[in-house]
Amino acid sequence: MGAHSDLSPAREETVVEMVARIGGMVPAALDAVRAAAGFLGRWKAIVANLEKLWACLPILSSHLGQLETYDNALCRELLQSVAETLAVTTDIAGRCRAPLTAGKLQLRSSIDAMAVRLDVNLRDCELLAKIGELYNDASSSPPLDDTSTCVQELPRLLAWLQMSHTEAKNLALDGLLQALHQDEKSVVSILDDANVSAMVQLLTASWPMVVREKAATMVCHVAGSCCKDLLVSQGALVPLIRLAGSSSVVGRQKAAVALHHLSSTSYSAAWVVMSHGGIRPLVEMCRQKRGDSVSQSAAAGTLRNISVASDFRQALADHGTVRVMVDLLGRDDAVLESKEHAAQCLRNLTAGYNGDELPQAVLSEGALRALLLYLGDNDNTHEAAVYAIHNLVRVISTSSEGDTTMKRLAGEQGCVPLLVRTMLEHESKDAREVAVEMLASLATYPPNAKEMNKDDKCVAGLVQLLDPIRYSTANKYAIQCLLSLASTNKRCRKLMVSHGANGHLRRLSDLNVQGATELLHRLEGGRLRSLFSSSKQ
Repeated sequence: MGAHSDLSPAREETVVEMVARIGGMVPAALDAVRAAAGFLGRWKAIVANLEKLWACLPILSSHLGQLETYDNALCRELLQSVAETLAVTTDIAGRCRAPLTAGKLQLRSSIDAMAVRLDVNLRDCELLAKIGELYNDASSSPPLDDTSTCVQELPRLLAWLQMSHTEAKNLALDGLLQALHQDEKSVVSILDDANVSAMVQLLTASWPMVVREKAATMVCHVAGSCCKDLLVSQGALVPLIRLAGSSSVVGRQKAAVALHHLSSTSYSAAWVVMSHGGIRPLVEMCRQKRGDSVSQSAAAGTLRNISVASDFRQALADHGTVRVMVDLLGRDDAVLESKEHAAQCLRNLTAGYNGDELPQAVLSEGALRALLLYLGDNDNTHEAAVYAIHNLVRVISTSSEGDTTMKRLAGEQGCVPLLVRTMLEHESKDAREVAVEMLASLATYPPNAKEMNKDDKCVAGLVQLLDPIRYSTANKYAIQCLLSLASTNKRCRKLMVSHGANGHLRRLSDLNVQGATELLHRLEGGRLRSLFSSSKQ
């Protein structure tokens, strides 16, 4: 029997016994630390944490019966780690006896590492004790429905999230993501600095990718709520940028969406994205053919947010943002939301023109043609594109090379027929007016005027815009364009008259609309010369 007893497996120590054993180790560790020489400030902080740990153990022990199976397993691992930390603490403190001579630097490093480990153990013990209290409170509550149960579980899940154990964090994220789908408002309302900080820390490369992806998914959900400023203040932007450039498809997508939300919060948030290398991965997401439409749209939206600040626009251009936005407008595989972000980004990049080269570069990349094609395909989403075209009008009309290079470039890119079509066919009054404004600017370059003269519908449409009853702000641009056309082509003048331009011009002249009298004299003068010429024959 004795031999048989010796071969039987040893009984596993229970968690209650582990707590009791650790409780006996703390006084020895305290005595050793208090007797240690040197590094008095560090030892004083360690004594304080040991005392807190000692006070926490009875609380933890009283709640052990309330813990579920998983929490008990976690508690066992935690207590084993605490026991090891106490043993190391006693050992290091025992080596610090006066007088200290050699190896001070190495000894100080060992003390610092041990202090960090003790701090983590203390925090985990406090969190596990808190989980036990939550179970105790829940056991005395009446049965709840699924949604209420989800809400009741949130404090426990958030406690797991802050523990150092990887599996605890992993399971916490699973539970929190499920809770978000059931009751997002309740989850968001309970988050505080510590919870958000714990989530943000899980975005860093020190954690397994599966954990990073779940944390990014959680942050992505929260970033769309009222927690944007909290996420930014807890440093979420930089790890999200790194994740956006990673090989993980899920991580890239969630990071892109979160960056889209967070970059809209403030100038400083946009600056962090730009200054920490965020533009490059975002541009790459937009450039990918047949890529993830969610990531593409979010990336384009983030670049749009950054372009709001004039300080950042040149940096965006330097990273190829203009070309990417122009391409997005013309791509069949790009979703409408991506194209709208692209139009808004181009609008921002061409805003506030004062002679700098960036808006000219936007024009040279084919932005005007792309915006016009986009306008033609989307009658209901035109505002950003119209404003962008309006900005390009200003670029052409105020550029020092406006009479030649910029107008020639727009003509060579095939913009004149597209502008004519927009003026004649678009449902939006704003789109038609900006089209005729651009035509008026381009018409002063003879090759462009020649192309307009080839299209009888262009002249007829311009004459219709002279009607002061139907239109108002477009009158002056139509007059400017017709003046340019009338000065170079006799046939065009006859076409204007045949479509009733003179009657409109007389009314506009009475209203003192600029250019109306001059155009009327040109048309009537040509007509009188034609009559005199006929009478002489």
